[in-house]
Amino acid sequence: MITPFQIACRNLLRKKVRTFLTLIGIMLSTWVMVSLFGFNKGYEKALNRDIENMGYQLMVMAKGCPYEAATMMLQGGKGLRYMEQSMVNDIVKEPEVEKVTPILMQAYFDPNKGESGGIAGYFGVDPASYPAMKPFFRFRSGGWFHDEAAQEVVMGYEAAELEQREVGDMTMVPEKNVQLKVVGILERTGTQDDGTIFVPLKSLQRIAGTAKITTVGIKVKKDADMSKLETKLYQLKDVQVVSFSQVKQTILKLIATARVMVLSIAIVAILIAMVGVVNTVLMSVLERVQEIGILKTMGAMPGDIFRLVWTETLILCSVGGIAGIGFALLFAQVTDILVRRILPYAPGGGLVAIDLPLALLTLVTIVGVGLLSGLYPAWKAGRVRPLESIRREG
Repeated sequence: MITPFQIACRNLLRKKVRTFLTLIGIMLSTWVMVSLFGFNKGYEKALNRDIENMGYQLMVMAKGCPYEAATMMLQGGKGLRYMEQSMVNDIVKEPEVEKVTPILMQAYFDPNKGESGGIAGYFGVDPASYPAMKPFFRFRSGGWFHDEAAQEVVMGYEAAELEQREVGDMTMVPEKNVQLKVVGILERTGTQDDGTIFVPLKSLQRIAGTAKITTVGIKVKKDADMSKLETKLYQLKDVQVVSFSQVKQTILKLIATARVMVLSIAIVAILIAMVGVVNTVLMSVLERVQEIGILKTMGAMPGDIFRLVWTETLILCSVGGIAGIGFALLFAQVTDILVRRILPYAPGGGLVAIDLPLALLTLVTIVGVGLLSGLYPAWKAGRVRPLESIRREG
């Protein structure tokens, strides 16, 4: 016995090109939707991870644009101003402060990095305080520096891979022609730390020719009033306080604005796809008016015809939706690369997170909207009058 599902499949296969083009439209719409919502989830997750992995909630630096400065610190950029290292002593006295760590960030042009060269990011860190801020760090090999002024480096996973360095090798600081010994290589973290080269603070100060620092990282006590601490820190001379919770909210607001625009495009794409569904199913109905009339003379009720045509819509939307989700998963890495070209200061790690709940939600949305768009063709088929349709086709 032939089922309504088999009949619906055969009807769709009568016009293979038209059906295929409709499926392409649904697939592309689903692809856009899944990638968009996956980006929304992935970007926020990556941003939270980057901020948590900083190991501190506040940064104090010389006056400037706080959000630009925070982003540059996260990405290893240039242009940060310097401040006196004595600032650490003023900050650590505050009762809300649990830990502090001074940092000197330097960026040098490395002609051997990539095809046309690139920026090598160096963090001068205090061996006594910085590792305590990063308890989640795991070493692939080696460990931290032997003393606070050692001519040594600890390399992030990607930095070591790019330069093909192992523990015991020597590495050259670009532009300074200073050799440092690799004493540790970190495991992959999926953050900006993977591309960073860590140097003892005093050693990097000596290399850079400065006794100053660029940043003080502050870990706040668990129950402390962070806003109160920020107010106190702003009273320090010529400093800017960066709260990563504020940076996060500001970045997410900017991303939300762009997301609304992309969502509008996705909605338009869905509407176009659904118009294609209506056209395909309606044309299929009009081409089979005589068949529908014969089915009715054989006892088929309007509801049976309605369900038959609606099944065709369900098949189109389900197959197109599943294909779109499959392509979104398959090309998630490509989408990630494209997003990073548009957003050069995006956080580390994957920016497109597509999981099962998101895929199912998108599929249900596509199928739901598709079934609504198939109501009219199915209703039209159910209203066909048997005698008139046979007479007209004859």
